Amino acid sequence: MDKLLVVKFGGTSVGSIERIKNAARKVIDKVQQGYKVVVVSSAMAGETDRLINLAKEIDPLPPERELDMLVSTGEQQAIALFAMVLNSMGYPAVSLCGWQVPIITDSVHTKARVRKIGVQRLKNILKEGYIPVVAGFQGVTEDWEITTLGRGGSDLTAVALAYALGADCEIYTDVEGVFTADPRIVPSARKIARISYEEMLEMASLGAKVMQARSVEFAMKYNVRIHVRSSFSDQEGTWIVPEEEVMEKVAVRAITLETKESRITVVRVPDRPGIAYRIFKALGDAHIVVDMIVQNVSHQGYTDLSFTVNKADAPRAEEIVRKVAQEIGAQEVVRDDNVAKVSVVGIGMKSSYGTAAKMFEVLYKNNINIMAISTSEIKISCLIDQKYGELAVRELHSAFVEEGEEIKIVNDGT
Repeated sequence: MDKLLVVKFGGTSVGSIERIKNAARKVIDKVQQGYKVVVVSSAMAGETDRLINLAKEIDPLPPERELDMLVSTGEQQAIALFAMVLNSMGYPAVSLCGWQVPIITDSVHTKARVRKIGVQRLKNILKEGYIPVVAGFQGVTEDWEITTLGRGGSDLTAVALAYALGADCEIYTDVEGVFTADPRIVPSARKIARISYEEMLEMASLGAKVMQARSVEFAMKYNVRIHVRSSFSDQEGTWIVPEEEVMEKVAVRAITLETKESRITVVRVPDRPGIAYRIFKALGDAHIVVDMIVQNVSHQGYTDLSFTVNKADAPRAEEIVRKVAQEIGAQEVVRDDNVAKVSVVGIGMKSSYGTAAKMFEVLYKNNINIMAISTSEIKISCLIDQKYGELAVRELHSAFVEEGEEIKIVNDGT
């Protein structure tokens, strides 16, 4: 039986014709190794942002259905060019949009969820000796409405196709794998050979830009092993695998920084049952994901309620909350776009102690104030002023990773 492989290329990997040719050579190399390959491609670097900015010239909050219709064209351009390149190199290829696979989603525009995947057409194309080049990021509803899977959604397309086809999955990007911190901020950051789904999910949701969080969640649910590697080298990258395949369980695996969040504060909220429900129900109905939530201690029957959302959702979230604030008698709504979330992540935190104290000590010694804190079994996140974000990452990396314990394996029997 042929080995099946899904390979996904990000926007920088297909950012020019020369880079598409480089990506195509990697696909051909896999074919020559005996794989049947399905390619998933993002839009060319910068194309999605260009299209979004065009839409915002017309309306700062464009209709989401039309936005999906517009931005999905970026991937359609990329897959056609990719297929043309493969054909020109003597390897027959055919490009497919999401609706041609089909990848069936729910009807939530701009952040749709995959519901069903048809694989028979892909299998037929592979059987006929062609390489399918599938548009990442795209889906279609049962009613034939075009949807998109959220920023970074090509990762989800690749992982979902790998699961549906029973294939391995390789994610090609512009970095050599997953690092202990962003190498652009911390030059001494180390590449991680193997990382658990849980750690990668936390890192992706906390600002690490290597993988989309929902794609890691999908991989964890369906046990799809992922190899993240560079388009521009042949080095081994990082394997994202079940926890039991990760040998070294250090307390803190990595430091992440998320700068694409905004904090919204509802000032002087009446402190009575049902108020928080009304605010967050309205946001949930608008499909806006809320992250950190802080409610101050009540004084004279009033309190302040703060929460964070993705910066792209902030204008709409502010508009929604202002309406609710008027209805409940709150004093005002304040939005702050100059915040950042710095986090420490590691499955070893489940069985270690003192991590929180050490993190808070590092921030204190650097005179960085903490606005909010959230935790899970394997992460601690602090909301801070955005101008201190990179400093916090460097100092936390120094304290937890560079000065942390390291296990070495030797072959002399010791």
